[in-house]
Amino acid sequence: MPAVVRVAVPGPAMSSMSGRAFLDTNVLVYAVDETEPEKRATARRLLGSVGEREFVLSTQVLGEFYAVVTRKLDQPVPEAVASAVVDQLSLLPTVPCDAALVKAAVRRSHSAQLSYWDALIVAAATAGGCERLLSEDLNDGQLIGSVRVENPFREAV
Repeated sequence: MPAVVRVAVPGPAMSSMSGRAFLDTNVLVYAVDETEPEKRATARRLLGSVGEREFVLSTQVLGEFYAVVTRKLDQPVPEAVASAVVDQLSLLPTVPCDAALVKAAVRRSHSAQLSYWDALIVAAATAGGCERLLSEDLNDGQLIGSVRVENPFREAV
């Protein structure tokens, strides 16, 4: 059974990365995925080394995280553990998925030729004032609007 992921307390960042960063679902999933030890270690280091105020999530990410870790992993996380992780992650600034965000995602999906769901992540990162989007699902280094994609696992793969 995976340990409950703890987010860092507010404080100065100890990472070489600067600015607010939006966490995509895959980063959070790897933090509890027992079948991907290298990526799990990378995700846990990332979550534990940077002050809370540096990270931003969305309600979409929280929901996707819970659904994936309890239903789609080869070794699913018990619902009580997943719920405790969601409680911890909910301490981070969270962008709500409202009508304005959906409309922004629709526009971004057309302008950047992204899937609607990827565009919703980018729109949430923008709405959250993030300079960076930490994800392995988009192209590392790609600039989408004002948000640059960074794959935190590029060295772990």
